[in-house]
Parts: sequence; C-alpha cells; structure tokens
Amino acid sequence: MVRVPVVRDILSANERVAQENRRLLESRRICAVNLMASPGAGKTSLILRTAGSLSGRLRCGVIEGDVASRVDADRVAAAGIPVVQINTGGACHLEAQMVGAALEELPLDQIDLLFIENIGNLICPVEFGLGEQARVLVSSIPEGDDKPHKYPAAFAAVDAVVLNKIDLAPYVSFDREAFHRLVRGMNAEAPLFPVSCATGEGLEAWAEWLVDLVARVREGA
Repeated sequence: MVRVPVVRDILSANERVAQENRRLLESRRICAVNLMASPGAGKTSLILRTAGSLSGRLRCGVIEGDVASRVDADRVAAAGIPVVQINTGGACHLEAQMVGAALEELPLDQIDLLFIENIGNLICPVEFGLGEQARVLVSSIPEGDDKPHKYPAAFAAVDAVVLNKIDLAPYVSFDREAFHRLVRGMNAEAPLFPVSCATGEGLEAWAEWLVDLVARVREGA
C-alpha cells in the first residue's frame, strides 16, 4: 500500500532535477541525447564514430554511465572528447541528480552535443528523465529482431532508434523488415537508422539527424 506513493515521490523528485538540468543545458545552447541500450549494443562505439563524423561541425561531450569501472570513459577521453564518468555502484539506471553533478564537471562552453550513455538496460532508464532533449535507443543485429517485443516501453518512449552492427547481418539470423515493422507498430514517429560502427555504413544519415536536432534545440533556446 505504501509502494506506489513512494515511487511517485521518487519520480517526481527526479523530474524536478531533470528540469533544472534541462534549463542549464538550454541556457548553454547544448543539446543532450540520452542513449539507452542493452549491454553490448555498441553505445560507446557509436558515440566515438559519431563524434568523429561530426568533427569540425559540432563539439561533442559525454557523460558515461556504468555500474562500475571507467573503461568506456577512458576510450572516450583517449579520443580527446570531454567526458565524466558516473558509476552507480549497482543501480540499473542514471538519475537526474547524478547527471546534474556530472554537468558541473564538464567544460560546457566547449560542448554543442552531449551524449549521456545510460546504464546497459532497457527497463529502468525509461522511467527517469535526465534533462535531455532527445532519447535514442540503440539496438543491434546480434540481439535479435524480436527486441521490440520484449521491451515495448523502451521503443515507444524514444525519439530515434539506431540499429547497430549491420555489418554482422550476413552471419546472424535477423529479419530487418520484421524489426522495422515492430518498431513502427510501437513508435510511428521515430526515425530508424541502420548503422555499422565497424564500416561506417549509415553513420552519415544518423549524424545529419543529430545536426538538425542541435539546430532545432538552439532555435528553441
């Protein structure tokens, strides 16, 4: 009998902080994208390849969320991208307060596009806004074409879907048409970007979508 009010209080408190984060980002004319995916879908690889594609057009920054370690943050830092690591110590999602603290450590005056790499999980992150202007779900060929069936709330809640690792399609049983139909049935508006971080295929269209997103955020700032 107590659980529902407690959960509502937690989400309400998170939303208040998320709005504060959003106001800060907009005041700095920064577009933040919350990347959600299962473990191993390739979020960090996508960030690195995207930042490379956007070099000279948009300055990227990253907030890396992980349960433990800073392996991914080290990869991002090695590429010369401003990054802050958040370790949740077991929590299955990032929260707005964590992101707010990370924003204080980033050189915001040097960032146009901020990627927030959420914890590898397609359940909990959906419930917690972080102050982002867009949510993107990264799925991958090896995970199977039935992923939208298993995590419908995640696919329904995002502004775009990236299908990663398409270079593995010849070696994996994956029905792209079925996947596309499932995504469309749950989210008719979100664009779907098939990409390969290994070969670079599809990254141009994805990068252009981000450029347009940043422009729209700046127009509304």
